[in-house]
Amino acid sequence: MAKTNRKTFTLQQGCSVYHENHHFIVLQIVNLDYVLAENFQTREILKLRISELSLNPTKPEGGRSSVIDALENEDWQIAQQRLEIIQPLVHLNGRKTADVCRVAKKHGLHINTLYKWLRLYEADSSLMVLAPKTRSDSGSKRLSKEVEAIVDHCIETEYLSKQKKSVAAVHRLIKLECRRSDVEAPHVNTVRNRIKRLSDDLKIRKRYSAEQVHNALHMNQGEFPHADHPLSVIQIDHTPVDIILVDDVYRLPIERPWITMAIDVYSRMVTGFYISFERPSALAVGMCLANSILPKDKLLAEYGIDASWPCWGVPRVVHADNAKEFRGNMLKKACLEYGFSIEWRPIGKPHFGGHIERLLGTFAKEIHALPGTTFSNTRERRDYDSEKKSALTLKEFEHWLTVLITQSYHHQLHSGIHTTPYQKFEEGVLGTKNSKGVGMPRKIDDEETLRINLLPYVERTVQDYGIRIDDIYYNADVLRVCVNSTVEGRSKLKRKFICRRDPRDISVIWFFDPQLKCYFPIPYRDTSHPAMTIWELKKIQKRLKDEGKEHIDEDMIFSALEKMREIEQEAVLKTKKSRRAVEKRKHAEKNAFRSSLNDSMDKVGEPYETHQSDDESDDDIEPFDEMLEVRRDQ
Repeated sequence: MAKTNRKTFTLQQGCSVYHENHHFIVLQIVNLDYVLAENFQTREILKLRISELSLNPTKPEGGRSSVIDALENEDWQIAQQRLEIIQPLVHLNGRKTADVCRVAKKHGLHINTLYKWLRLYEADSSLMVLAPKTRSDSGSKRLSKEVEAIVDHCIETEYLSKQKKSVAAVHRLIKLECRRSDVEAPHVNTVRNRIKRLSDDLKIRKRYSAEQVHNALHMNQGEFPHADHPLSVIQIDHTPVDIILVDDVYRLPIERPWITMAIDVYSRMVTGFYISFERPSALAVGMCLANSILPKDKLLAEYGIDASWPCWGVPRVVHADNAKEFRGNMLKKACLEYGFSIEWRPIGKPHFGGHIERLLGTFAKEIHALPGTTFSNTRERRDYDSEKKSALTLKEFEHWLTVLITQSYHHQLHSGIHTTPYQKFEEGVLGTKNSKGVGMPRKIDDEETLRINLLPYVERTVQDYGIRIDDIYYNADVLRVCVNSTVEGRSKLKRKFICRRDPRDISVIWFFDPQLKCYFPIPYRDTSHPAMTIWELKKIQKRLKDEGKEHIDEDMIFSALEKMREIEQEAVLKTKKSRRAVEKRKHAEKNAFRSSLNDSMDKVGEPYETHQSDDESDDDIEPFDEMLEVRRDQ
């Protein structure tokens, strides 16, 4: 069973890598796609494709290793705060002792502490390494609940206020309140440490005026802050596409698809995208991020596109709007696991998402030349019959878009950067005669675990029958040791475990074992049931409730699924709604997560994917409000 704390690695001259389980030493980075490397045993020098390199040799597969779900929330917050402190120093070119001293003094820390955090984080690039190794107060709080409440209240009302009171002043108020309540007051250092843990973002928003907040959080128009090298900041968002697509059997019209796209702000390179007929959700965000972070060679090979798309690696910051799919627990845990942070577009400041919106505006002009376009508004469309003219399937549109990105857009002169996106990205990574590049991006060593980690999740107990999610049962032998588990120290409280599943195929869930820190695929308890999407399940449950069914069970669900699919198939030539349902299911089946665990899954069930946390639903989301409003006004 593969286990490693190293999630990413950075290619550089002299580093050790593996290619097809052979050990190599990198001699030279040729370009963004290839390196020259020497075989450690045979001394043969080969030109190797970067996307095919890994940090470790391939090992026999068992559960998927991950620690993303194994860290307590408080430790996670401490790790995030430590990263915020050292972020200006991480991989800083020409970093001097004076730079570290300045940051240490600002945050009241010893310089050795900062050097320790920097050493750990720069070697691993995972927030896990910044989390506390042990907790001196494990199992109990240092302060009583009453004192905790007083401290929290005073910090909220006195420190996080427009008066901007000092730590000492807040501590005096805490002492006064504790005296009134006849409890022992905490030491001033305890209060100071609590306040230090507050994010700078929160302090600024609570203590300053709206204008000061706007300026302090670098939300002004002009050059985007901190986008000073490739993948330092990527922007991501969704929009409906101005084209009607057709099904791939009868070539009849369906509807407009949605696209989630990411752009590297520094170079304007497209880092990834995800297209589907489903409205944006946590799944779309996760799939777009996975496409953005991982190499694109398989996608290019699938469509037979002879082009280079070397945009891969973990970004430093993901910038998104305030929609709820960007604020769910799945994305927060991914930040923790892979060492990137999230910044949200301030409400009412549409220009702050301008790079991704201009990119989609550029692509919209090209899309308007395709058959079946809906244009941007009715005035442009006039008497053009978009449905009658529609001709492209979703797969064909994805092919066309990939060609547009890799063979056209990336190599066109961009007025904002005065060069092409590809050249800007390459110069930022490899450098030029006059400037030093930042080096190759951090490469993900375990691509399949990344995809699992970017799937939404729920938390469930393990019972004698297995795990129940949305009236459907899952079971496998690996669950036996967790049956009826309780929370440590609370024997009457059932322990909940994290279960990830892909909304596009809920026939298998990924169960996280907190002891082994691994994911295991768990199929339907009854493996004779067909794969199903979460959207089909919701539709069936709603229909059964509308029919007055009070107690819905698994047999009723799959019986209704069979009938619903029969009706849709019979009506597929007659109604667009049926074509849409069939095409959505086919697209989901094609794109649902598949792992190299196929051999082991043959023993326990068929496909396998994941769902979302209790605070993340697939309700309709209305992103790009500013763009849509502009279109309505036109």
